[in-house]
Amino acid sequence: MKHRKPIRLFVYGFTIIVLILLGYQFAYGKLFPYSPVIFGFTNHEMKQTNIYVQNGCGFDDFVRIDTLLKSVEEFHQMKFKYKPEIYIFTDSSSFIQRSISKARLCVYYNSRLFISPWAIREADSGIISLDIYLRHELSHSLIFQHAGLINAYKYPEWLLEGIAVYSSNQMGTSFYPGKEEVYQNIKDGNFMPPHLFKTAGEDSIPLDVKYRITFMYSQFACIVDYLVTIYGKDKFLSFMKKLIENNNNDEVFMSVYGIDFSKAVEDFKKHVFSN
Repeated sequence: MKHRKPIRLFVYGFTIIVLILLGYQFAYGKLFPYSPVIFGFTNHEMKQTNIYVQNGCGFDDFVRIDTLLKSVEEFHQMKFKYKPEIYIFTDSSSFIQRSISKARLCVYYNSRLFISPWAIREADSGIISLDIYLRHELSHSLIFQHAGLINAYKYPEWLLEGIAVYSSNQMGTSFYPGKEEVYQNIKDGNFMPPHLFKTAGEDSIPLDVKYRITFMYSQFACIVDYLVTIYGKDKFLSFMKKLIENNNNDEVFMSVYGIDFSKAVEDFKKHVFSN
């Protein structure tokens, strides 16, 4: 009996410490993308989006961002289920402190979209197109909203990026190789098998290209382009949407296209070498 009080005090104290640490991580750390409460940001509620700007950030081109959703919805033939939340950061340290990814822009499985300060600077200097990068990320956000957290996590990574690059017309801009360059790179022996992308096997595939990651993204966009051109956009959208509920890439591909996905990939490679 005498030992129960010290044990209770230890449990209470430990619980309080854990809650404090979690609270800090949600407010200022790596759990911020999923935080139910947002500190240090001003919410600009627009017609289509909620844009959260960190205090001290001078960005105010909110209407420009808000108008991008229409073209994203038109390509995917889906509507956003709710307003996407877009977060714009004041400085690099704040972004890195709160973001799991160090990419210029990134979307989390709950569909929140983060914009880094260096993305804004590069857009202002003409290095990248902010509109294109935003349409890319909004493609992810739209699919994630319809999929939900678990299915968003399981959605085929190659297709997610291929759709985003293709639908935003990103090939041939900034660091992304265009279609002709991708085809030539493939002819030169460079190819990332879609099923290995973002797996332990990805690093085993050598790629002699200028930018490895953007080549892969553009390559997947070229596969999307091939599927749309050969089989039609309606069939492709059916494939994209069915994967929202059933994440088995090969099974869904067979049900929609009537051929093995591996054969379609080989057919794509033959198409590349014939052009």
